[in-house]
Amino acid sequence: MSGIRGKGGTDGSGARGGGLLVAGTTSDAGKSVVTAGICRWLARKGVSVVPFKAQNMSLNSFVTREGAEIGRAQAMQAAAARVEPSALMNPVLLKPGGDRSSQVVLLGKPVGELSARGYFGGPGVPSPGERPAAGREGLLGTVTECLEELRRNHDAVICEGAGSPAEINLRRTDIVNMGLARAAGLPVVVVGDIDRGGVFASFFGTTALLSAADQRHVAAYVVNKFRGDVSLLEPGLEMLRDLTGRPTVGVLPFAHGLGIDEEDGLRVSLRGTVRESVVAPPYGADVLRIAVAAVPLMSNFTDVDALAAEPGVIVRFVDRPEELADADLVVLPGTRGTVRALQWLRERGLADAIARRAAEGRPVLGLCGGFQALGERIEDEVESRAGTVTGLGLLPVRVRFAAEKTLARPVGEALGEPVAGYEIHHGVAELLDGAEEPFLDGCRVGSVWGTHWHGSLESDGFRRAFLRRVAATAGRAFVPAPDTRFGELREEQLDRLGDLIEEHADTDALLRLIEEGVPDGLPFVPPGVPGGTT
Repeated sequence: MSGIRGKGGTDGSGARGGGLLVAGTTSDAGKSVVTAGICRWLARKGVSVVPFKAQNMSLNSFVTREGAEIGRAQAMQAAAARVEPSALMNPVLLKPGGDRSSQVVLLGKPVGELSARGYFGGPGVPSPGERPAAGREGLLGTVTECLEELRRNHDAVICEGAGSPAEINLRRTDIVNMGLARAAGLPVVVVGDIDRGGVFASFFGTTALLSAADQRHVAAYVVNKFRGDVSLLEPGLEMLRDLTGRPTVGVLPFAHGLGIDEEDGLRVSLRGTVRESVVAPPYGADVLRIAVAAVPLMSNFTDVDALAAEPGVIVRFVDRPEELADADLVVLPGTRGTVRALQWLRERGLADAIARRAAEGRPVLGLCGGFQALGERIEDEVESRAGTVTGLGLLPVRVRFAAEKTLARPVGEALGEPVAGYEIHHGVAELLDGAEEPFLDGCRVGSVWGTHWHGSLESDGFRRAFLRRVAATAGRAFVPAPDTRFGELREEQLDRLGDLIEEHADTDALLRLIEEGVPDGLPFVPPGVPGGTT
């Protein structure tokens, strides 16, 4: 490890740290897992390492201490690297507002809403503080500047790509895959998911679709989610090396319940761990059943992970009113479309079912957009531009959407316990008369609770106190386990990712790539793209 130590600017020399780009043959091939695993492995070795993703598309975001919004995947990877997350680690975040438009978050701050055509095909996005015109070509300079600052201050930067580097229709304006690798001189390791099938074709096809200049940066492959005897795979790996001239530097086994914060989807994070691993029995006589409404444009669904990590708590996502019948708690999660979520709840019959629950005194919890939906009225000329919309009327709250987004890391107290969280919302809540109890800058009426604070349930004492209140209201003999510490569970999962790399990857080869950069003499794999790309 001595070669990489001191290579970055941490010794005051101003030298650049090493770098590596982890790309994937497809979305969800395992880029986030491998990036986080490399970060944790290096951090355990005493290397000053940080993650980086030039552009992330996700509704699952986080707020840094300086009040910047970044993808939760990069916050998770920063935790793997044992560093504080910063906007430098994810300079461009796209938050979808529908199938064809996204909010553009640049260096942690929202700068405007763009259509997909405008972003991918337009002339450029301006500097922070200016409203964006369109396009992303102008962002490459900002992205590489952020990466270079990280490299000046750390021994290594492990970059994550997005989607596939072989998306040749988007190559001209690429800033996150081969465009970044070329601009920053990064070697690229391509990850493929063998559990899906066709991994050899995916590796070969991904490489062959790239131009000769892009191919020079593709240095190695990593097989992810392998089941069985590795010796049976080795002939194929040798044939792949003969065909491409590139080695496979890791065969990672299929691992159940890795429990990480990824970009989107309901199969991720600690809920998967709870489902797929041996779980401790309930601490009390009963279990608690929690139903989470799967609203459109759901954001920060990881808020319920801490609930699912509790022995005896069953969390499921629902979209039909009958699925609420046996639930002891219903959660309305955050969403990038509060008005759209309200419409969906009403169309599905869930709004009436939730109102009946509240009338019966059965617990309901609204988080961020879910809290807004529980209020009396919403005035929205920013997100949906629908004007004044009637809420569910279960909390004495009126919400007005402001142009400026609230990004904060509040701390406080609730139910006699300290609580920390983070806020990401345009809606400004006005509390009216009628609230029975303040609740994390929100309120409670009867069994209905609402707050803008994401992540609050990760505070162990508060989570237990809240679950005790829910159990008492629901008439369940449920007792939270006194020794469940959510932060420790996350650390265990990050160590598992580090173990995957340390035990199943060629770490010497990875170190050489990080330290020495793009290897010389990597051959061209035909057919490539006729005429090349950029």
